[in-house]
Amino acid sequence: MQDLEFQTGVIKPVEIYKETWEMMKPEFWTIFGITIVGILVGSVIPIVIIGPMMCGVYMCLLDKADGRPAKFDKLFKGFDFFLPSLIVALVIMVPTIFFVIVVYVPMIGMAMAGQRMNETELMTFIIGMLVVEGVVAIVMITIHSLIIFAFPLIVDRKLGGFQAVILSAKAVWANFSGIAGLFGVGILVCLGGYLVFCIGIYLAVPIVIMATTVAYRKIFPSISPANFEPPPPNLYSGL
Repeated sequence: MQDLEFQTGVIKPVEIYKETWEMMKPEFWTIFGITIVGILVGSVIPIVIIGPMMCGVYMCLLDKADGRPAKFDKLFKGFDFFLPSLIVALVIMVPTIFFVIVVYVPMIGMAMAGQRMNETELMTFIIGMLVVEGVVAIVMITIHSLIIFAFPLIVDRKLGGFQAVILSAKAVWANFSGIAGLFGVGILVCLGGYLVFCIGIYLAVPIVIMATTVAYRKIFPSISPANFEPPPPNLYSGL
């Protein structure tokens, strides 16, 4: 299908962030509010509500990326995509929960073992635990990276949850180097925000999410351009 095609080789991370900042400046606090409120409300019941709220966030930010104003009144329209967004949220959260279990269960086991483990056994256990946690962390980061465009695909292309996950993975893989660079710049932006008395991270997160939206629009061009205007009703009246 035409609307499921995507572009490759169009992600230039630094340029994406420059474009994002220029785009955000006139409405920075509106975009900040939309993003932070969406994340906070979504965190109330993470697996159930985070999906629809992220869909609402991306609906607002896609409007901005397409040249329209970002408006709060669309934020809760993400609940129109409840089921598809719930599927994506599960794909994101289940590996996260598994990672937490992998991290904490061995620690609890080690604490319960106490003095029964000698120094050699303890070091072997710690090294093994770190290796397993490292592998699981890499797998989790890979999964999250591949589905970075799933929520915007749901609201922009009206895809089901699994369709959005699969298409996002294909698009990210086809633009791997650009997306990896985008993640790298995003980490630097968040780190810079964190260094500003720690509270700057809250200012950085909306920029990162907006940059993801801009990158999405580069890979999946709009199928309904903002500057398109339908012809007047009487255009063909004389024919």
